[in-house]
Amino acid sequence: MADSKLIRGTMLLSGAALASRILGLIYIFPFTAIVGQTGVALYQYGYIPYTVLLSLATLGVPLAVSKFVSKYNALGDYRTGYRLFKSGLVIMAISGLLAFLLLFFLAPVITPIVVNDPTATEGNSFEDIVFTIRMVSVALLIVPLMSVVRGYFQGFQSMGPTAVSQVVEQIVRVLFILAMTFSIVQLMNGSNGLAVGFATFGAFVGALGGLGVLLYYWVKRKEHILAEVEKSKVDHQLSLKAMYKELIAYALPLSFVGLAIPLYQLIDGATFNRTLQAIGYSQLEVETYFAVFTSTAHKIVLIPMALATALSITLVPTITKSFTNQDHDLLQRQITQTYQVILFLTVPAAVGLAVLSYPVFGTLYSIEDLEIGGYILRYYAGITLFFSLFAVTAAILQGMNKQKYAVIALAVGLVIKLVTNVSFLKAFGPLGGVWATYAGHLASIAVTVWAIGKFAHFRYTLIMKRAILIFLFAAVMAIGIIIINVGMQSWFPLTTRGNALAIVLVTVSSGAVIYLYISYRSHLAGKILGDRFRFLRKTDSSSN
Repeated sequence: MADSKLIRGTMLLSGAALASRILGLIYIFPFTAIVGQTGVALYQYGYIPYTVLLSLATLGVPLAVSKFVSKYNALGDYRTGYRLFKSGLVIMAISGLLAFLLLFFLAPVITPIVVNDPTATEGNSFEDIVFTIRMVSVALLIVPLMSVVRGYFQGFQSMGPTAVSQVVEQIVRVLFILAMTFSIVQLMNGSNGLAVGFATFGAFVGALGGLGVLLYYWVKRKEHILAEVEKSKVDHQLSLKAMYKELIAYALPLSFVGLAIPLYQLIDGATFNRTLQAIGYSQLEVETYFAVFTSTAHKIVLIPMALATALSITLVPTITKSFTNQDHDLLQRQITQTYQVILFLTVPAAVGLAVLSYPVFGTLYSIEDLEIGGYILRYYAGITLFFSLFAVTAAILQGMNKQKYAVIALAVGLVIKLVTNVSFLKAFGPLGGVWATYAGHLASIAVTVWAIGKFAHFRYTLIMKRAILIFLFAAVMAIGIIIINVGMQSWFPLTTRGNALAIVLVTVSSGAVIYLYISYRSHLAGKILGDRFRFLRKTDSSSN
């Protein structure tokens, strides 16, 4: 019964996380249409430091608190978990307040790092950037508190409050962003700076919605929880110091790995604009490239990553059991399956995005910024494979209780990104940031892949063979897509979003058919996805 409850709760939480991510991806399309690429760049100037400070303020608290509470609840000690909950609210309130004050008052210090000339007449102004950073900083007063409440509920294997609050928070945030930016820009004829500032304030408004949901659940369940606390059979009487030492041991590796993308973007925020302006790019050009690189194209490459990790990550919790039980054969199969699913889904998606970068960008955003958007996306598309591989290999290491190697891997990648970013930007222009991100993630993946091979005694021979096949099939698919794309553009030139949409619909459908047909006929699809899609195994039921 308990296992069934946990499985249902985990599925609910995974579904909510996926729904929140989809909402977070979708809103950027109408938002970009309203404020343009420079408006998106301004939004990123505020949101990147906010995300980093939020992660540092919460330190992976929801999962760490849930693990702590679940452990002591299982021992019959509900009192210790409740003490952590009460003190955690105080600690998170203080850390949130400190993070808010830090970001609010450092806004004028952060801004010159982003823009060289505070008197520039094109692009975003110094005042607009300061205003945006300060508006988003207010959310830091609330979001850390929610992390403790969510973690406490999850410690009781109750995922509903977290799931519902996440979705409500995102819905409220997205509706506020779109309503405010449309009203300010279209109805009141206000400035982009004002509109984007209020858009980032949506993080606070969304947090209020999420907190309201959590308070509703707390009022509803408070009596039952307090009754469990009073009935505690054991009281470990841990000191606050001991409790937080254990909590930090759970949280630190998780929070650090989760910071991967925000920290990469923080490096870009500190170096991208200034370096390109120093070699002759105008502020307006630089901000357009920055917006595409860190937000609009970035959002597109996250889509296939979300699909791939959603399928493969379901295997990761079982890796913990296999590793703990020293079931070597089962562990080999689980890791093999995880790698295969990631490669099978993400490689063709990355190749397809690279080949169709211009029509895809034109469909989702605008024809006006097509040259810059399509150009960046063409070379950045492959990063979806790197993001997926790092996320999943880090999760496998976590399942094996070797998460410190994931932290080491991230640190190595960040150092390489930091060291190469400026020199690559000077050498390759706007694409330098892309190549530095590739270099950093490649180094991180090399470390995680090595660690999995070492501690799981995993052999990569089969994965290498399957990877070669997958890349070969993706190349055949790419040739087909290129032929169809060139042919269609002779009839539907990329001058309108309607034409771009027509090209995308036909080429993506054709590419999917080509790739899946080759994979099916070669039995590769059946071998990799057979357990999930049994019909794929009908011609190859004996394959391993």
